Amino acid sequence: MCSRVIITVVMHDFQVLFDHGEHSELLDPAMAPYGKLGFPAPVEGRPWIYANFVQTLDGIVSLLGNEAAGFDISGVPEDRWLMDLLRAYADAVLLGMGTLREEQRMARPRPRGPVFRIVDPGLQQLRAKLHRGRERNVLVTTRADFQLSDYAVFDGKYVDATVITTREGASKLERQSDSHPFVDIIGVDSGEDKKVDLRQAVAALNERYGINYLLYEGGPALYSGLLTAGLIDEKFLTVSPMEVGRLSAFGLRPSVLPDVGFSKEDAVRWHWLSCRRIGDFQFHRFRRR
Repeated sequence: MCSRVIITVVMHDFQVLFDHGEHSELLDPAMAPYGKLGFPAPVEGRPWIYANFVQTLDGIVSLLGNEAAGFDISGVPEDRWLMDLLRAYADAVLLGMGTLREEQRMARPRPRGPVFRIVDPGLQQLRAKLHRGRERNVLVTTRADFQLSDYAVFDGKYVDATVITTREGASKLERQSDSHPFVDIIGVDSGEDKKVDLRQAVAALNERYGINYLLYEGGPALYSGLLTAGLIDEKFLTVSPMEVGRLSAFGLRPSVLPDVGFSKEDAVRWHWLSCRRIGDFQFHRFRRR
């Protein structure tokens, strides 16, 4: 006879060091561990885009080990809970297709990969009170060289899904759309270079679905593109108290900005909006100046 071990996860309240952000749209017990959280009015013609990720003290965002995304760096339950809180406020979650592929590769119990959704029941209820609609995952890809049936996120069980790609990529995926009614395909590119035009993409999300608040969750290449295009309005950054370097047995570990470089004059500058802590972990919020 097999015995079952029940593991209880202990959540701690965030210690607020300072917070100059907006007041919450509502006061709800579900968000009590974090405290107040509000957002400004969205930018006209596109969503307000806020990023959420974790990094080491030396700016590494993944150890390239056996854990998906940044969970190998964080590992504290409060960081996972904060992800759900930020998803509750978002009309949709935005990710690069490479992030989904990487998480599928490492998600052993889920061979068809994860669905990026809220799992905390209290925060699911908070989302409803905020009058957000059904959760939506938005995946960005240039090549569109995959089968929708290979990934659980496109099944429509928990979330609706949108794939943003080039016009050529859209023509590929639309051949599969009859068997995936919960998936929308948007094709936008800048012409000759055949890359996704991110400005057109986020404007299309606003126009088609009324998306006013868009949460970016990964990966670094997409973040670089959004930042360069001036589309990241703010970011929530968890800093893990470790330094690991770029070298690993799996290759060079990615940093936040692996593909771009700015001069001092052109550097993107941020206003430090809030800071919280859990033990030695820091939870920052920055808004673009």
